[in-house]
Amino acid sequence: MTDVRLDEQLCFALYSASRAVIAAQRPGLAELGLTYPQYLAMLVLWEEDEITVTRLCRRLQLDSGTVSPLLRRLETLGYLTRRRSTEDERSVTVALTPEGAALGARADCVYDSLTSAIAEAAEQYVDNEIPFDIDDLVRLRTTLHQLTGELRRHLDEPTTRKDAP
Repeated sequence: MTDVRLDEQLCFALYSASRAVIAAQRPGLAELGLTYPQYLAMLVLWEEDEITVTRLCRRLQLDSGTVSPLLRRLETLGYLTRRRSTEDERSVTVALTPEGAALGARADCVYDSLTSAIAEAAEQYVDNEIPFDIDDLVRLRTTLHQLTGELRRHLDEPTTRKDAP
């Protein structure tokens, strides 16, 4: 038997929080007709308009085997186009269509769904003694980005042997 407890695991706390945040965004995602991964891809496209699949995968921190099917679906929905580079046929560029750009103009509903859920949760506390505020959430996001960056850097570093000269 292990002394490790589920509720003491950082990975479980992050997983649970991620699922709760995505669930809170579900009404907005439904309004757009997008899944959460599709929404993330569209967020990048709304920022950059046109991007290679390789760069999109890096931005989303996902592999091409995960990204390619969701791009096909978004293309079927009419929100983006994919085209092979004439210089390097291995490189594929995705770009927003006018319909995809127009969807971006309505995309605030996803963020609004989240902020509404947070506000509704806060209303349940008497005397506004909520356990978090917007500054806490901003700090949490910053800390999570820092943690992710540090872990990725550590995991991407070539391992060194202790007995190497």
